[in-house]
Amino acid sequence: MAKELLLEIGTEEIPARFLPPVLEEMAASFRKMLDAERIGVGEILTWGTPRRLALVAREVAEVQAEVTQEIIGPPKAVAFDAAGQATPAAAGFARTQGVAVSDLIEVDTPRGVYLAVKKSTTGRPAGERLPELLPGFILGLSFPKSMRWGSETITFARPIHWILARYGGAVVDFEVGDVTSGGETRGHRFLAPRAVEVADAETYTAALKAAHVIVDPAARRALLSDQLAQAAAGVKGEVVPNPGLLEENTFLVEYPSVVVGNFEDRFLALPDEVLITSMREHQRYFSLRGADGRLLPHFIAVNNTLTRNPDVVRQGHERVIRARLSDAMFFFQEDSKTPLAQRVDALKGVVFHSLLGTSYEKMERFRELAAYLCENFDLEDRIPLLVIDPKKLCQNVRRAATLCKADITTEMVGEFPSLQGVMGHIYAHLSGEPPEVAEALFTHYLPRHADDELPQDKVGALVGLADRLDTICGCFGVGLSPTGTADPYGLRRHALAVIRILRSQGLHLDLVAAVALALELLKDKISRTPEETALEVLDFFQTRLQRLLLTEGFDHETITAVLAAGCRDVVDAADKVQALAAVRQSPEFPALATAFKRVINIAQGAEPGEVTPLLFDQPEENILFESMELMELEVTRALESRDYPGVCRALAGLRGPVDAFFEKVMVMAEDASLRRNRLALLLRISQTFLLMADFSKITTS
Repeated sequence: MAKELLLEIGTEEIPARFLPPVLEEMAASFRKMLDAERIGVGEILTWGTPRRLALVAREVAEVQAEVTQEIIGPPKAVAFDAAGQATPAAAGFARTQGVAVSDLIEVDTPRGVYLAVKKSTTGRPAGERLPELLPGFILGLSFPKSMRWGSETITFARPIHWILARYGGAVVDFEVGDVTSGGETRGHRFLAPRAVEVADAETYTAALKAAHVIVDPAARRALLSDQLAQAAAGVKGEVVPNPGLLEENTFLVEYPSVVVGNFEDRFLALPDEVLITSMREHQRYFSLRGADGRLLPHFIAVNNTLTRNPDVVRQGHERVIRARLSDAMFFFQEDSKTPLAQRVDALKGVVFHSLLGTSYEKMERFRELAAYLCENFDLEDRIPLLVIDPKKLCQNVRRAATLCKADITTEMVGEFPSLQGVMGHIYAHLSGEPPEVAEALFTHYLPRHADDELPQDKVGALVGLADRLDTICGCFGVGLSPTGTADPYGLRRHALAVIRILRSQGLHLDLVAAVALALELLKDKISRTPEETALEVLDFFQTRLQRLLLTEGFDHETITAVLAAGCRDVVDAADKVQALAAVRQSPEFPALATAFKRVINIAQGAEPGEVTPLLFDQPEENILFESMELMELEVTRALESRDYPGVCRALAGLRGPVDAFFEKVMVMAEDASLRRNRLALLLRISQTFLLMADFSKITTS
């Protein structure tokens, strides 16, 4: 009969950011451990607060599953002599396995008949095995930082004070450091600090709730959300949405209790972003908006205790936030006295990276790169002249690139680094910069993470592309490329952002040329050859595009076939994958792909040369040649308009002539001139196929 396991690790307060990852790890690691031990288990739940990590495993088997193992010994031919008597090889194998020779069995293997022995290992009771497993499980949990305490040599996120462990209601006895497991938990540190005896998960959650601990994070988050909504309604407002702040506060408390505080109206003169950031980052307070969308002079603080006198607590929070907002007001007023353009020179004193120079040097590099992108993208076709003048666009790009890092030197960004770009946007407006330039000072940072929005403006998009290309090429050029899971400079994120921006804006960037220019601008900084660096950077981008397309549901073969044919333009490559994926759904595709692959495989290694129609001696050669010329014309037109489904249709029209050619014509003719001419014809067709994809990468059944 299966039983329930309840495990709780009681600690000093664990940082909020440690908790969500370790709760996921607990469930996965515990299941993996029991699977390895052949102990069946059903549902696994993990809960946590700052003072405890809890795990409930349902239907944990009482006994390890029995395992039968087949151990292979010597070949039968070696194990017995001609008279059928056991040789020392058979006797030795039986002896080492603790069985008689007569207990050995014969098994057929790919190498012939061998002797073997079957051994069954009886499972041990889970109640005996769990005390041996749980200490290692607990100490095997990983945290960003761990610590030792007292005279102990073990490490954990924070010192362990108690362990609750029950299996089927009975205490599981073991020790971790100087802590012995038991059957008790403890309530809220201040509201109910006494020990509480619990028998199972049901009584555990109920007892903790009575002791002012909501152990389930989902329940605690729901309670906090309700309290926030009610408190906001009390001042005719609503909470400014911030899922990250809600999550953080959920793991900062065991029993949430909110209080509404107030601040002076004069602080509403600060930009919304400054007010919200100051309250969020310093104090973990929630901001409030009124029905008109404007911030209210109120905030909500989350406490971990129920207070006797809420007014006293409120006044304490108000004193703290008044000081914080006064600092923010001072920073904002001081920063506003200096136009943003006058701060650019200060970037000469800000080191971007010791190997890549200052932020000023970086700005000069990606400004030139951004200007190149602006001048070389086909923007006139994509932006009507009535909307924006391309010349004016490039002027704005250069101006935005010049100013976009200047806010690093402001007091406000020094206090709140997360406002970089936000403050640049605000200060640019105050300095009288054009709206397009001011907007780009924020949008060039987009996307900041995988789920973030993309820049919608061309100026911000172009500056952001140039900034990221400089960072990627610079880091690769000085040997700072990602290794394994380590990517301290976020290069994978930057490359993915480049690809997403190009695709969202429909910008056809010649990645080879852009990388070459970026490396040329970095020539005085990089320590590796530009040629070697460019190859690695381009391969890096191709890998990122491949993985992105896989997440979008395209199959590996289609992606590989297209990328193998070239990836200078990521937008074109993605569009080709989409077109080829659609073509592969047609019933005619397998035969079509087979014909394409045959052309590519035979033409592989052929020397380029002119096709001479006068050397054709069979009508199928003339038909294929004429069909090829028509196909090339259609493919050229389709490529010019980037009509990749049209390219596929044009290529498909060649299948009949190709099949007839291979059926009637001997490509590898004895006559050398005929052979060269026929190979040249196939090579020319192959080169046209490769404008779309390398069809040899696609398997057909």
